[in-house]
Amino acid sequence: MRALLIQHDHICTPGFVGERLLDRGLDLVVHQVVKEDRFLSPNVEIEFPDPTDFDAIIPMGAPWSVYDHDAIGTWVPAELTMLRDAHHHEVPVLGICFGGQMLAAAHGGSVARSAAPEIGWVNVDSDDESLVPSGSWFQWHYDRWQLPKHAQEVARNANSSQAFLLGRNLAVQFHPEMTSEILASWIATGGAAEVDQFGMELETLVRQTTESDASNRKRAHRLVDQFLDRMLLQPEPSAR
Repeated sequence: MRALLIQHDHICTPGFVGERLLDRGLDLVVHQVVKEDRFLSPNVEIEFPDPTDFDAIIPMGAPWSVYDHDAIGTWVPAELTMLRDAHHHEVPVLGICFGGQMLAAAHGGSVARSAAPEIGWVNVDSDDESLVPSGSWFQWHYDRWQLPKHAQEVARNANSSQAFLLGRNLAVQFHPEMTSEILASWIATGGAAEVDQFGMELETLVRQTTESDASNRKRAHRLVDQFLDRMLLQPEPSAR
């Protein structure tokens, strides 16, 4: 089986999610949208693969907003079309943060600035503990989605919806892939200033993330397992 990982830039790497996909025997094909030398000017022209060539698709996070047409309007519409095609052909999609927001936008929902940003380890409440366990998940986002009409919300907190199901799609607002190494790359590419602006102590965030590596790996692996077992291996989707 083959999984298409849509890596929107050079720093939002698959981490523990990619690790588990490989553990489960999937061949991981990485499609990077914005190369490192275009990170500050991400309005690139790019074509997306045919989703029917893959058994699962995982669009990752990104530092931009889905609705920022000036920055990324050159490729967002094409990715939205690809995600709709995947849904039409029942190709499972796991959307992570920006990728989850793209899923919402692709299927009739919307994405807008949230009342407050979420950066760091944030509590999430869940209706489905086996799929998305309640507790603290890593977050780094300024936007939130409005659910598509037929989506089933499965997790949330006071600030925003945190996970939904739609057919064979699972969207999560948080970052199950997070590792201390990924965080270090985000900090080095402008994240330190964002953490300071948010009023957090950078050392505390780094320490919390390092201490959470082992437990977050287990939960990320469990989330990937549930996604694959429910969305890919079951004959019928969990929600329509």
